[in-house]
Amino acid sequence: MEPAKVTPMMQQYLQIKERYRDAILFFRLGDFYEMFFEDAHTAAKILDIALTSRNKNEESSVPLCGVPYHSAEPYIQKLLDAGHKVAVCEQMEDPATAKGVVKRDVVRVITPGTVTATEALDARGNNFLAAVCKAGSAFGLAFTDITTGEFRCTVLADESALFDELGRAQPAELLLSDRDRQWRERLAREFPAAHFTTVSDATFNADAEAKLTGDVAGMDEAVRAASAILHYLETHMADSLKVLRELEPYQPSHYLVLDESTRINLELTANYRGDRKGSLLHILDFTSTPMGARRLRQWLLYPLTDEKPIRERHEAVQELVENFALRHEIKGSLTRIQDLERLVGRVVAGTALPKDLVAIKETLGAVDQLREQLADVGGALLLRLRASLVDLREVAELIARAIVDEPPLAIKDGGFIRGGFDSELDEVRDLRAHAKEWIRQFEAGERRRTGISSLKVRYNRVFGYYIEVTNSHLKSVPNDYLRKQTLANGERFITPELKEYEARVLNSESLIEKIEHVLLARVREQVAVQYAALKAIGNALATLDALVSLAEVAEAHHFSRPQIDTDVSLSIREGRHPVVEAALGRGAFVPNDCVIDPETQQIVLLTGPNMAGKSTYMRQVALIVILTQMGSFVPCAEARIGVVDRIFTRIGATDSLARGESTFMVEMKETANVLHHATCRSLILLDEVGRGTSTFDGISIAWAVAEALHDAPGRPRTLFATHYHELTDLAFTRERIKNFHFAVKEWRGDIIFLRNLVPGAASHSYGIHVARLAGMPAEVVSRSKEILAQLESGQSGGRLHLTAELQAPTLQPVQMGLFGAAETRLREELSRLDPSRITPIEALNMLYRLSEEAKK
Repeated sequence: MEPAKVTPMMQQYLQIKERYRDAILFFRLGDFYEMFFEDAHTAAKILDIALTSRNKNEESSVPLCGVPYHSAEPYIQKLLDAGHKVAVCEQMEDPATAKGVVKRDVVRVITPGTVTATEALDARGNNFLAAVCKAGSAFGLAFTDITTGEFRCTVLADESALFDELGRAQPAELLLSDRDRQWRERLAREFPAAHFTTVSDATFNADAEAKLTGDVAGMDEAVRAASAILHYLETHMADSLKVLRELEPYQPSHYLVLDESTRINLELTANYRGDRKGSLLHILDFTSTPMGARRLRQWLLYPLTDEKPIRERHEAVQELVENFALRHEIKGSLTRIQDLERLVGRVVAGTALPKDLVAIKETLGAVDQLREQLADVGGALLLRLRASLVDLREVAELIARAIVDEPPLAIKDGGFIRGGFDSELDEVRDLRAHAKEWIRQFEAGERRRTGISSLKVRYNRVFGYYIEVTNSHLKSVPNDYLRKQTLANGERFITPELKEYEARVLNSESLIEKIEHVLLARVREQVAVQYAALKAIGNALATLDALVSLAEVAEAHHFSRPQIDTDVSLSIREGRHPVVEAALGRGAFVPNDCVIDPETQQIVLLTGPNMAGKSTYMRQVALIVILTQMGSFVPCAEARIGVVDRIFTRIGATDSLARGESTFMVEMKETANVLHHATCRSLILLDEVGRGTSTFDGISIAWAVAEALHDAPGRPRTLFATHYHELTDLAFTRERIKNFHFAVKEWRGDIIFLRNLVPGAASHSYGIHVARLAGMPAEVVSRSKEILAQLESGQSGGRLHLTAELQAPTLQPVQMGLFGAAETRLREELSRLDPSRITPIEALNMLYRLSEEAKK
């Protein structure tokens, strides 16, 4: 509620606040940003700062709190993290010379997607502002990072594709139309950690095409999403629009699709706890610059599907692996390079500090060195990168002439313009620096002129500079002396010359500050002229750094160059899981082969006990594919990869309680997604399909899923891990399903995991052994063996009716099928045979096999 009496300043505040109702207003008062009324209550609680009040002793007291203006960014970030916008209101004129209330206005509105403060950003990741335009079943998506100038858009066919792209981009803020509330709520459930901002549906129009370059023909939905971003930035941070020069369209089909569950299951950028350490990115990242780190992450999340650029990256990595001296030199130069993408963005937006300009100068110096180091490279990609590293020595020389080598961190500290760059600034600085000498000379000159040897020139804060003459010499005072003050023993005077000098000296500090600010803005503008070239250099540096990183990891972890082609088969010899191997050590990890051929071995059916290595094996195959298509070498002796368009994973037991979905529901939805969208170029990893329901239901579902994948026209490449041993019989009915298992050795009642993959089905699950290794109480282990023995003997007819009096079996338990008694299984198998269609030798072999199983 407004106070009864409103001062002119508070009236100004309320008028400005009325325009920014949805933001916390940082109102500049001197050296502080103050917040009032509800903003003060909200901010004080979030920022943990004191809440006080204006006019404390009056009924109309106003709640307020404040933060220092020079250290406001951390406070702003806390408010953003808490889901608030912040409107920064600055003083638009000097309070010392202002008449009446100082003019103030909002200069920027900060939201999670428009943060530019260095300390608030992740240097190794992007900070995307995205917008989604819904048009029927299709979606337009646009996103930008205003700190780097990246501005991309695409059209997505359905909601699933949209969620995949949003999951990869992970925008800090997402703009949505206020028209479809129900759909917004669904999107919020899918991405609970995202910050959503509702904007008028009218902002989703097609005027972005006229404002930006870029071939976006036929992408109306994407253009409308881009338009919403432009309108939002015009309202909240108009200067950032200078950085967005080109809208770049892209097609998701040009990249290997990695949906949310796949990214999580494969731990691409974070492990299951959300930590970067333990992820594939952590293993790959040998980058020297923030730009390179961001590029490497982008490559990992967007592997290519066009074999030509993939081979170009492989070729560049190989050249860097083989030429250690060149790689070492490049690495040394890269360590001198700073975040040119974001530095140039700040220059164009007019927010670059003197230290940012010095960083650009130093980076350009390292670029000159890199250009020389790359003079003899042979690969097409490295040659293109060298060509992008153009000579901008005029920019470096301008900054060197204008800015001191070690400028202050804050502009307000002054002294960042180099002497000799501007004659007016030099003159004012000289005036301030030689004030004492000028006064001494002026005093001597006045003594000579007046003949008053005791004349003195002095200064104090009240009267400024003045000439003091004792009473005995007042008759000698010249006519141009103006009396300023009478003392008991003399008079104080001022002259026009001294008055003029006084004004110049006293104003020199503010004048120096003003001149330096003007010169800094001029240098920014001159550097910004080269924005396109500087952006191209930044792009080339990011790519080069990422390539060097891949070469470093290839040598450090013994990766080899894979072959990539358009075939649909996949062959890996002695493949390894890069993250697990890094944790265990190279010698401790057991490598394995993998061959998947849609013509002969389309589905590899994996059996074996828990902890034997099935999940690790499946993941390592997928990671080798991803590494190959992002342009990296891979952890194996040899690999030939037919281009994969999408990797599907159904691994682990997870639920989504917020969406009202059980573990089994999530499992079934992920499996259904596989069956609906898999193509001949897809790679599918299925682990324990059907385990979330009853045994018979689970086996039935898993069996049907395997058959459906086998019989699908596209024959997608599949790794299918299961504990349902009944599924191994699929190899007898489906010719392209092949059984493999991880070998295990029994030794004196214990099991030893050999970790090597061998053909054929596993004969045991060893579940009780694993339970004992996990520390299960002995009585539980013993009782489990009793129950297993009864099931295997067929006493319960496939159902459990066990009693406490059940005696321990004397036979060693052997894991059998779960369909029922052994006799039932034999009867079913014999009923499926057609004696008229098998040869004598096949009949003898089958009889021998059945006889051996009966003996067991």
